[in-house]
Amino acid sequence: MTPSESMSPAQTYSIPASPLHTAEFEVKRSQFITFVGPASNRDQAEAFIRDVRELHPQARHVCWAYIAGAPNTTVLSMSDDGEPSGTAGRPMLNVLRHSGLGEIVVAVVRYFGGIKLGTGGLQRAYSDAVTLGLDDLPTQLRIPRKSASLVFDYAQESLVRHLLEACDVLMQAPQYGARVTLEVEVASAEWQALKSRLINQTAGDIDISEENS
Repeated sequence: MTPSESMSPAQTYSIPASPLHTAEFEVKRSQFITFVGPASNRDQAEAFIRDVRELHPQARHVCWAYIAGAPNTTVLSMSDDGEPSGTAGRPMLNVLRHSGLGEIVVAVVRYFGGIKLGTGGLQRAYSDAVTLGLDDLPTQLRIPRKSASLVFDYAQESLVRHLLEACDVLMQAPQYGARVTLEVEVASAEWQALKSRLINQTAGDIDISEENS
């Protein structure tokens, strides 16, 4: 499945905090190993899946699903990887979509144990594999940010820093030339208010260049 990609509105949501999280269990001698990781875009998700395949080249199936963006993004996909249609990828994706998590990819490796599980058994096994992988998954909040470049006189540096430090801002090291240049990433929800304070309290003596989002 390859739906068309679209931009989601800025929002805060939880994402995996670890580059690799695993879990495993057994059903009728078939071993299921779940791998969970971050996927902020389609390329990152597909690279994660390739890495799992390389770790388990002898596995009978490596089924997967991902949501490569906000929980409501259309940038998502799934694969049964040789299992009967609808028994692996779709149940896995359904668990992800109901989790509220975003920017997440899950791959489930199956080593066949010689006993067929049937359609319903496979659907339950792959759903349970993802649920188990999410149970103790470390997460963190993904906060949308606005990138901007601030240019101001040396005399304004203390004031500008004071205003920035009162907000949720990530700052790079300042560049000192004829004026001070400071690259920042500000929580989107705080940007407009901060921008107004910077302009007002420096009496307009600041150049602000916003990066298009």
